[in-house]
Amino acid sequence: MNKKEVLTFVAALLAASVGAAEPDFTTLIGHRGESEDAPENTLPAYRLAVDRGFGFECDVYLSRDGRVYTFHDPNLTRTSGGANTNKCSDVTWDEVSALDVGSWGRWKGSQFAGTRPALLEEVLRLARPGRWIYIDMKTLTGDPVPYIRDILAGQTTANPGNVLFLAGTVACGKELRKHLPEYKVLYCANSRHGWKEDSPPVAVDEVLATMREMDAAGLDIRFDRDVITADFVKTVKDAGYEFHFWIYGRDRAEDVAEAFRNGADTVTTNCPKRMMDECRGAALSGE
Repeated sequence: MNKKEVLTFVAALLAASVGAAEPDFTTLIGHRGESEDAPENTLPAYRLAVDRGFGFECDVYLSRDGRVYTFHDPNLTRTSGGANTNKCSDVTWDEVSALDVGSWGRWKGSQFAGTRPALLEEVLRLARPGRWIYIDMKTLTGDPVPYIRDILAGQTTANPGNVLFLAGTVACGKELRKHLPEYKVLYCANSRHGWKEDSPPVAVDEVLATMREMDAAGLDIRFDRDVITADFVKTVKDAGYEFHFWIYGRDRAEDVAEAFRNGADTVTTNCPKRMMDECRGAALSGE
């Protein structure tokens, strides 16, 4: 699609979204921060999301010496430029804090050079009313949860009204509900059993069963128009759960618009500002 065709398509989707949420500051979440415009999972990316009026998602691990910090991959290789290839849970905070995660890939030579991973307590200082922080638990167990509980207890900015948790396993979800019962937990899932386009799709019944077992407040699932249809969303919401989407790969305004048309409560994207501008531009143009 060219730009005019995209605007026309998005406008049509939004026009059909009677009663559904539309992209705005409260319904778009910055994936790993504003990761299109700053290095992912860093304080600059989180601050940029907040400065632009959005909430953000961050991924956390527990270091070997008990510090909770933000990082996505299971090892440190990619965004450290290969400076450290150890698993995220096998290193100390001193080792992590020595890494430059602001100079990898297209960020090489940028203003972000020298940026280190962030501690969770630093991230929580960015909590604001109406701007959600989604904390994605990258470990399969609940090992970091008691540490996170203590971090939350030691600060005053973050609270159950602006922080929630994403859990990919029942074990992790149960630990979150046990130690932090006042905070919402969303089941974070892929739309397919694998990352290939022809991987088997998840079934709504299995998703609902997992949410019931972990006592989740809702679902946060990868956007896939061939699998997660409006009927899928309706079934989950009719069962009493929230429904949230995250976008993997190329961010497109038409996908964001369709996610909201299908009933999404929020959409997590690498570029919330650009997605909101493009969706609003389509709606205003009426094309």
